[in-house]
Amino acid sequence: MVDEVSAALVIIGNEVLSGRTQDINVQYIAKGLGEIGVRLKEVRVVEDDEAAIIKAVNELRAAYTYIFTTGGIGPTHDDITSECIAKAFGVPLLRDPRAVERLLRQIKPENLNEARLRMANIPEGADLIDNPVSHAPGFKIGNVHVMAGVPKIMQAMFDGIRGSLKGGRPLVSMNVTIHMGEGAIADGLRQIQDDHADVEIGSYPFSRDGQYGTIIVTRGADPTTVSTVSRLVATMAESVGARIEMDSESA
Repeated sequence: MVDEVSAALVIIGNEVLSGRTQDINVQYIAKGLGEIGVRLKEVRVVEDDEAAIIKAVNELRAAYTYIFTTGGIGPTHDDITSECIAKAFGVPLLRDPRAVERLLRQIKPENLNEARLRMANIPEGADLIDNPVSHAPGFKIGNVHVMAGVPKIMQAMFDGIRGSLKGGRPLVSMNVTIHMGEGAIADGLRQIQDDHADVEIGSYPFSRDGQYGTIIVTRGADPTTVSTVSRLVATMAESVGARIEMDSESA
């Protein structure tokens, strides 16, 4: 697509990789970005390891318009995201008085111990990301936005910064539900995709009540083109004897 605005997400945390915690932030971020015309192109899950975090952030910030990270900015020893981002950018990690002031909105001064103050350590030159839930801020440096991993907090942070992001045309999608397996429509679907490179056509099989089917999602920036391609998909499926259903939704 022309002038595509792209993004990547880095999910940081051993608890996600171990299966102890199920990440539910990807869908929220992907949907929110899509609504403003930003394509989430890549998601990486990395462990609480300095080298792994720095490598992922440096690779992705060079490749995409925006980078978002979730997790690893709390008060415990394994919360190392802030210091890793500072090292990735080659700047010092400093105790930020603005962040301390925000912590004091939630924590009494006598309870603001060194562990909690770690959440006020911010890379030099970064802008703070507001946290209206628990007040410990995230931050933005360069094209990297660093947010909490707790879904309620992450969502509040993301909602706060979304208006500052410059996207392209909002993406739309249409769904065609085909009551037939993928194998019967694969060749026709490939031809339609080859003929319409300006849209993305995804095929998602399902099984309901012992019957196989496929949901075809056509996604792009131009609603007319998306609608046209979806109807081509429906016509192709009907030509091989499939029963179809069509609906639409915003990306």
